Amino acid sequence: MAKTGLVTVLYNSDNVLEGFFKSISVQSFKDYILYLVDNSVNDLTSALIAKLGQAYPVTEYCHIKSESNIGVAAGNNAGIKQSLADGCDYVLLLNNDIEIEQKDALEKMLSFCEVKGEKMAVPKIYYHDTRKLWMAGGYMDTWRALGVHYGYKKKDILAYNEERYISYAPTCFMIIAKEVFERVGYMDDKYFAYYDDTDFVLRATKAGYKLFYEPSVSILHKVSSSGGGDVSPFYIYYSNRNKIYFIRKNFRGVRKNFAICYTLISRIVFWLKFNQTGKKKLVSGLRDGFRLPVK
Repeated sequence: MAKTGLVTVLYNSDNVLEGFFKSISVQSFKDYILYLVDNSVNDLTSALIAKLGQAYPVTEYCHIKSESNIGVAAGNNAGIKQSLADGCDYVLLLNNDIEIEQKDALEKMLSFCEVKGEKMAVPKIYYHDTRKLWMAGGYMDTWRALGVHYGYKKKDILAYNEERYISYAPTCFMIIAKEVFERVGYMDDKYFAYYDDTDFVLRATKAGYKLFYEPSVSILHKVSSSGGGDVSPFYIYYSNRNKIYFIRKNFRGVRKNFAICYTLISRIVFWLKFNQTGKKKLVSGLRDGFRLPVK
């Protein structure tokens, strides 16, 4: 099987790294390099990585230390570029707040790609604590400029166990052939965090690449362990800023205007629910989304 780069970006990740290392170390597939792009900028994380590397040996890992918190998008780019430079034929983008259920998960995902010729593929994803579905595939709603998860917060049923092509999935566990990056490019680092993966997947599908959903492989996701959840000031600001930027960058005409109007109107409801800090972050995020220069 082809050599693969496993790329993950660290920030406030110390509490989830042990489960992450453990599930990587027991994988039957061994021809990989684990790229740990570290935005934490502290010695504690470095010491923890060295300790976990001893306790749960992985085939090979590369600890890339950022000079500051450069964000998820730029962090992924650093890992992707290094993995391609090291001769990897595939890149697996993965969060470190996940744990892989099956010991042959990497082997299965690569086999689907190599045997079937798939260039992009994702597994089924459950919430770590409740075992309810977090994502069983998804689709891009271009009118609302929104990536929608199939099965979100629902119990697993037969309908979610069918292989199929989908138009959207987050990159918390996505295997991508190197030719996709060579043709489509890398993550847009203007996003910093949130919507960077939505933008990449949209660009890839527009370029003709299909995204394959393989439900026989599953992972557990400890959602929002590093960003503070969906009511944190960080999330409120970047999710709203980036949604406006995403719409301005990727859509035109009636679809663009509808998506912007829908976003602004729907944010009134959120604004009413937020405290004073949240209200300010929402307004500043939307404002800055219109100010960001579009490539």
